[in-house]
Amino acid sequence: MQALRTRAACAARRARPTTTTTTTAPRASRSYASGHDSHHHHAAPEAAEGLGTAFYVFAAAVPAGYVAYSISRPGPNGEESSVSTWLRSFDYFNDWELRNTLRTNMIEQAAHDKHLLMNAGKSTHVELKTPELLYSGSPWNVPAGHYPNLDHVTAHYHKKAAEEEERIAKALLAKAKAQEQEQKQETS
Repeated sequence: MQALRTRAACAARRARPTTTTTTTAPRASRSYASGHDSHHHHAAPEAAEGLGTAFYVFAAAVPAGYVAYSISRPGPNGEESSVSTWLRSFDYFNDWELRNTLRTNMIEQAAHDKHLLMNAGKSTHVELKTPELLYSGSPWNVPAGHYPNLDHVTAHYHKKAAEEEERIAKALLAKAKAQEQEQKQETS
């Protein structure tokens, strides 16, 4: 209740005209004018402002929209609109079945490839290209028997590399013989 009384007293104080301490007449409002007479001031110059670009764009869009709507409507006897006949004159709009078939085939192939790549297992086979990396590590402060003897692994990969080189040499020799026979047949 005290809050309501305080607010009511505040509102009553504001509603009353304020008076000075010496007189009971209301206080005159203060003017912040510079003291010059108002008839000495000049009026602001008038500026001729146009309607602006937006007005003209809107004014042109209304009839343009009506014209576009009217030419896009079909004729009175059900014939196609002039826009439809104009669009049919382009080859791009006539072969839509072929385009749709090609797009469908591309999308299906992409989906097939995606499933193939997403579900294919990763190869865990790693060829050893540099056997010297087997022994890479600090040779100092190694406890006895910490590094196992991996000479048999190195020998295996050396043998595999020699077999691959031999296979490639045989394939090149066979190819050279085949080309030599073809040249003999062409000359005879």
